[in-house]
Amino acid sequence: MAIKSLSIRIEEEMLNKLHVVANYEGRSANSQILILIRDCIEHYESRHGSIELNGK
Repeated sequence: MAIKSLSIRIEEEMLNKLHVVANYEGRSANSQILILIRDCIEHYESRHGSIELNGK
């Protein structure tokens, strides 16, 4: 599995709050974002079924 980079624009206050939450959970901000994305995908798939990617 290839690792890809993603750049996002985020307000400084929101980024600072993300760091607080990540630190509380014992994670880096990057790891916290990956967990949030994973949880979002799991929630979507639980409601709509598995996401099938063509050619992947």
